[in-house]
Amino acid sequence: MAKQQDGDNLATKENLLQLIEGTLPWETSRGLMRMENKDEDRFQKYIEVLQERASWPDKILVRIAEHLYVVQKKDKSRVVKCTCGQEFGDYRVNWKLSCRVRVRKTEAELAEVISLDKVIPNPELVEAREFYCPGCLAQLAVEVVPVGYPVIFEMLPDIDQVYREQGMPLPDQSPEWFEDRTTEQTRLWAKGVK
Repeated sequence: MAKQQDGDNLATKENLLQLIEGTLPWETSRGLMRMENKDEDRFQKYIEVLQERASWPDKILVRIAEHLYVVQKKDKSRVVKCTCGQEFGDYRVNWKLSCRVRVRKTEAELAEVISLDKVIPNPELVEAREFYCPGCLAQLAVEVVPVGYPVIFEMLPDIDQVYREQGMPLPDQSPEWFEDRTTEQTRLWAKGVK
């Protein structure tokens, strides 16, 4: 195991970049995870590395998936954004509702992607939903759920709390930033409002 020596900093921006890209050697990754005293600025460095990789100027607040970020726009709104620049709207609304979706419903379709010891799930009971970015067509998520189950809202981060814990409170923090607004959005769509 790579041990942190006095003055040895494993959480460099270079190592964080390699970690994000999946090229950091396992020993170094394990060393980062096992450091007794975490670098106080690790989160800040991580966000800086993400920002340097972005092809757009919006401020990254957090990364929520391999290709997805919550960013702050110039108008101070917080939206989900893909690495390609595609925006999915207010981060408090389930971003999956703005995706291209492929639903695998038949045994043959399920067999293409799911095999549990050569047993295929019963298509009368489950379906596989694949969510794709409408901009770059990157696969963003997959759900295997009971037929008719609502789309899962996997993550609504309390961004203000994360930044407070890091000693970097955001100037526009508010309890309203930590509210699931998916139902409000779908209600508007049902009324024909975009």
